[in-house]
Amino acid sequence: MSPLSLVPVSGRYLSFAEREEIALLKAQGKGVREIARAVGRDASTISRELRRNAATRGGRLDYRALAAQWHAERRGRRPKVAKLAANQRLRDYVQDRLAGTITDGEGRPIPGPNVPWKGRRHGRRADRRWGTAWSPEQISRRLRLDFPDDESMRISHEAIYQSLYVQGRGALRRELTACLRTGRALRVPQARTRRRGKNFLSREVMISQRPAEVTDRAMPGHWEGDLIIGLERSAIGTLVERSTRFTMLLHLPRMEGHGQQPRVKNGPPLAGHGAQAVRDAIAEQITTLPEQLRRSLTWDQGAEMAQHVQLRLDTGIEVYFCDPHSPWQRGTNENTNGLLRQYFPKDIPRA
Repeated sequence: MSPLSLVPVSGRYLSFAEREEIALLKAQGKGVREIARAVGRDASTISRELRRNAATRGGRLDYRALAAQWHAERRGRRPKVAKLAANQRLRDYVQDRLAGTITDGEGRPIPGPNVPWKGRRHGRRADRRWGTAWSPEQISRRLRLDFPDDESMRISHEAIYQSLYVQGRGALRRELTACLRTGRALRVPQARTRRRGKNFLSREVMISQRPAEVTDRAMPGHWEGDLIIGLERSAIGTLVERSTRFTMLLHLPRMEGHGQQPRVKNGPPLAGHGAQAVRDAIAEQITTLPEQLRRSLTWDQGAEMAQHVQLRLDTGIEVYFCDPHSPWQRGTNENTNGLLRQYFPKDIPRA
């Protein structure tokens, strides 16, 4: 065993002295929460420490401070070799599915469209390869089904994104970013901009006021929604339940007179996704569910939700709005819309 460093890197990590105290309390039969109170750490930190850094040489999960310190330092060494760089089999699996490699009935590969790499540009969106490609999250979840007993064939979707975007972790071919649904060559930071005024919004309906139970996804009945815009400003609405990912589509047909007269500024929303049309479509769909399954709805700050107060009165569902330019606050709906884009491309009318 290599020499140990008994000086903690920072207060964020457990020190050797804290590990000694944990080992003593564990030997006395104390529970996780009692140990956490004695050490002054969160119970989840103690639980993770006992599980990850236990000594296993004797075939038992005995916690000893010296072995735990060694495990922690070994795991914390930097730089680390990226998992995709060290595992050729896993890298090939991920790259084939990112590239959308498909075969015919006899196993012969079918080449996809050729999208040349041109710095930050990838050519027309219609020519990108994500129509047949898998998303990183789809790949990550599918690995558990294809290799249920092989722990080496596991990787998170974030690790795949970092291998594509972060310099120094580029185990994957950089041109595979053209296969992602966004098609971005660079990752866009989640920067927030100054709030723009919306006269139908108030502090009480912002996402900061949403109940904490929505965040942990433990209770069903909390929804996220948005519009998918198509050709000639046609649209369909999507409602996604946060806990089960159950999805409902909203039919938003054109209003009478659409296309028969020139568009008028500030005129009626003949395209079919104005505030009243969206409110009626949501109410028609959401009221088909039991009352306990319509607790809240989170939307962006689009003007199509200007009648959210009337929607709450009609259906009993609480409506909350995301911060400006913060689509990750309703990430479940954004991911679902990305999947639906494969079946509803932008160049096809929705109505």
